[in-house]
Amino acid sequence: MNFINIRNNIFLLCAMIFLFVFISPINAQEFDQALFEQAFQESKQGNFEKALSDWNQFLDIFPDSPAALSNRGNVLLAMGKAKSAIADQTKAIKLEPQDPDPHLNRGIAEESLKLWDDAINDYQWILERNPTDVSALYNLGNVMGSLGNWSKAEALYAKASNVQVGFVMASASEALAQYQLGEFDLAELELRKLIRKYPMFADARAALSALLWRKGSLGEAESNWVAVAGLDIRYREADWLLNVRRWPPKPIDDLMAFLSLERE
Repeated sequence: MNFINIRNNIFLLCAMIFLFVFISPINAQEFDQALFEQAFQESKQGNFEKALSDWNQFLDIFPDSPAALSNRGNVLLAMGKAKSAIADQTKAIKLEPQDPDPHLNRGIAEESLKLWDDAINDYQWILERNPTDVSALYNLGNVMGSLGNWSKAEALYAKASNVQVGFVMASASEALAQYQLGEFDLAELELRKLIRKYPMFADARAALSALLWRKGSLGEAESNWVAVAGLDIRYREADWLLNVRRWPPKPIDDLMAFLSLERE
């Protein structure tokens, strides 16, 4: 099944964090193509209220379309309706049992409810069939981090970044896991590489600010933070870092300590 890949845009991923896919129809003859395409584009553009209305209309006509169900599930999750999203993804899986995308999307919805075992089962289902699926690797890394298994998270992030060169969120998350594990030199090396390649990547600069503060390099920490402050104000929020971006606790604590010093 074809799908639109939204995984590798730095700024989009910094906003969304989770990696889910909107699925396009297999065969245009089976669908009201204009309505499907309209809902599809609205979903990608973030017009969720209108997209939901159109997916509902489409599914009234074609209730057994797995692509429409999975796409509506993504919209419902984006609107904060995780249980309904899981229900749609489960219906899509029953209709298209071998398609990995609804498993991926259901896993993300399960994560949002902290249903860790369910999410693990969905991601592992994908990886048993395709061990190099970068989205399943990355999202499973997030689950391992949430469970406090940062060694396993680091390995999964590393595999995702090796499979797909340029997957910057995986590389940044790998560095953050190294940071949490006390592998400070490795983390600093990776963060500096990311910043050289992507100077406007706020995530890497924020993490490097925290790490430099820990090492006592306050001036360089401040210079990196100036860039972060102009790019994304959410990095000031510990709750966002922990629950949305999914940073480990050690870099969050260090960044908050650095910012407390900045505010004095």
